[in-house]
Amino acid sequence: MVNLRMAFTHAGTHNIMMLYHFHDWQRAALAPFRVAAEATQLAFQNPFLPATHTRFGRAVAAGAELFERTTRNFGKPSFNIKSIKVRGDAVTVTEETVLSKPFCNLVHFKRALPADDKTIDPKVLVVAPLSGHHATLLRGTVEALLQEHDVYITDWIDAKLVPLSKGKFDLEDNIEYIMDFVRLLGPDVHMLAVCQPAVPVLCAAAIMAENNEATQARSMTLMGGPIDCTKAPTVVTKLAEDRPIEWFKNTVIHSLPFYYPGAHRLVYPGFIQLQGFVQMNVERHFGEHMKLFQNLVKGDDDSVTSHRRFYDEYLSVMDTTAEFYLQTVERVFQKHEIPNGTFTWHGKLVRPAAIKQTGLLTIEGELDDISAPGQTRPALDLCSGLPDSKKKAHLQIGVGHYGIFNGRKWREHILPVVRDFIRANA
Repeated sequence: MVNLRMAFTHAGTHNIMMLYHFHDWQRAALAPFRVAAEATQLAFQNPFLPATHTRFGRAVAAGAELFERTTRNFGKPSFNIKSIKVRGDAVTVTEETVLSKPFCNLVHFKRALPADDKTIDPKVLVVAPLSGHHATLLRGTVEALLQEHDVYITDWIDAKLVPLSKGKFDLEDNIEYIMDFVRLLGPDVHMLAVCQPAVPVLCAAAIMAENNEATQARSMTLMGGPIDCTKAPTVVTKLAEDRPIEWFKNTVIHSLPFYYPGAHRLVYPGFIQLQGFVQMNVERHFGEHMKLFQNLVKGDDDSVTSHRRFYDEYLSVMDTTAEFYLQTVERVFQKHEIPNGTFTWHGKLVRPAAIKQTGLLTIEGELDDISAPGQTRPALDLCSGLPDSKKKAHLQIGVGHYGIFNGRKWREHILPVVRDFIRANA
């Protein structure tokens, strides 16, 4: 979801051109200390240094790693899915970009299936959230799906890397991209939207149905998405409702410095979004980093590796365009245009009731504090043109927002529901 929890409060608009510069200057100023921390860490992990084998030495190395990680600029991770088991056989997986657009690459995870494997697995378009994190956040989602599906994903491009000459990108462009991807992949594709894209995916399906297009997705799965925020308010939705859109424009929208490819583009910066994510569960994140320190001192390599893997992804963020962010806040969280029946695309009313062919599955998590249970399910009522046989709702007990699409309960409980629904609509 487009995160609304803010890390900073600003007195006015005078900071709008400088906050990004200040953030980068701060990173640059800390660089020498980060290098020193890395050197300290390496020194106290050297097996030839006697102190390395003492608790004091391990504590010094652990403290140095904590400092280095909390001051590092985490780049975009890779999916790093090299192989997967399909029907008992290990097959290699390669990534190929099948369509490039200014703000997104459509990536195919191509499986090298044995020549004698004639099984036709359903084609799934995973629509990743455009809400601060890279599409690689869904690595676990893709990896699990690949065992029985032919998987594509929307790999959104960091707005700071897109030159102004490429034009704008707003919520309506987001919908158009999704429709273009569906048309390319063909009428046998199934869409799976995680969080924020539940809205544009529902709109894309409705527009294509209204236009009676030959290519329409066979099903769509909406996972923890803000279809109707009024049904289950959260801290996130209340923040959006309590402030006028002008507050967001003046507070969290900033201009990119001249040294980025997207120089002077107005964006909602990833570092502000990250601060918002962290603030929602600051005690938990602090506790996890204290555990990292303790596990480094104890030498618990498995726990350390697990922490690094999660936070390398979690702390890697990207910028979103100002127009996309502001439209999402105003139209989805403030005006509730989807449930109110007032959402338009290029001036034309979007009617989910027009959907007659595309099956609809909604997934919600009992403990989700971002898209609380009750926000996604209303899509079933909005799609009144679909027969009940093509609609299904699933509430997963004991999972929060992240657990809907990653982790053991995703693999063991949610994925089977998704798999069966896709096949029932294939």
